[in-house]
Amino acid sequence: MSTTGVGTEALIETLFSGIAVGAKYALVALGFVIVFKATRVLNFAHASFVLLGGFITWQLAAEWGVNFYLALPLAMVAGALIGTALQTALLQRLLGERPFSIIMMTIGVLYVFDNVTSAIWGPEDRDLPDPWGSKTVDLGSVNLAVADLWTIGVTSAAVGAFFLFFRYSSLGLGMRATADDQEAALATGIDARRVHLAAWATAGALGTLAGAMLSSGAGSVGPSLGAVAFVAFPAMIVGGLESPVGAVVGGLLIGLIQQLTALLQPEYAAWLGSGFDRVAPFAVMVIILLVRPYGLFGEPEVRRI
Repeated sequence: MSTTGVGTEALIETLFSGIAVGAKYALVALGFVIVFKATRVLNFAHASFVLLGGFITWQLAAEWGVNFYLALPLAMVAGALIGTALQTALLQRLLGERPFSIIMMTIGVLYVFDNVTSAIWGPEDRDLPDPWGSKTVDLGSVNLAVADLWTIGVTSAAVGAFFLFFRYSSLGLGMRATADDQEAALATGIDARRVHLAAWATAGALGTLAGAMLSSGAGSVGPSLGAVAFVAFPAMIVGGLESPVGAVVGGLLIGLIQQLTALLQPEYAAWLGSGFDRVAPFAVMVIILLVRPYGLFGEPEVRRI
């Protein structure tokens, strides 16, 4: 029952789907943040990890008949290898160069990967043979997508494993130390090259998982998959460019805002035009940048003058 034009069931279903969408954005944003935190590189090629991840999962599960539950971790391993290969072959050689040069390199890699992906798999969208498909489950009068339940569960497990690794493993502690003060970390014997490789491998694996989750359920694998990754960009900015926790919170926040806008804006603010939910994440990003430029969980940079 509801006294407004939007029913309670629709609101609950929207909040649930908003968390599921936000979980996908959180995976993408976390990959962006890990590389930036460890290397100070804003990796625009991360969208390629999402795109390749979706296609590699499809290739394994649909073309080669690998069970989806095995295909997904295999694809994540492939994504991690692609990340380390990219770091070793190209970006390692630009260490010490101006950030602008490295950023342009990642943009170039993005376009090359997009073109290669289309050349291999073609321009058409393909259905990922995930085991849950378009199934739904009823909780009373509320109808929830099984794919969303799996997305929330898988993302929670992946993010939990990441934070345990980041907090308790020697390599994770090295990544944190390098992120806080690279020169001090080098002085204590931490291998910066190993840390950078681990960061890119983690980003590749997370991007692949995000690509598979974005393609599952009602989604599909196609050339436009990489563009979805840029919708997660506001999540990274809102959470804070250097904060893994902020990436997760920002992703969930952006997902909820986008889904609630799609539900409520046509009812209460139709004058904003159709499709405003696609713009809402960027509007929130602009507001956050004006009020708190370093994000909700970021720390302001202190400069001595």
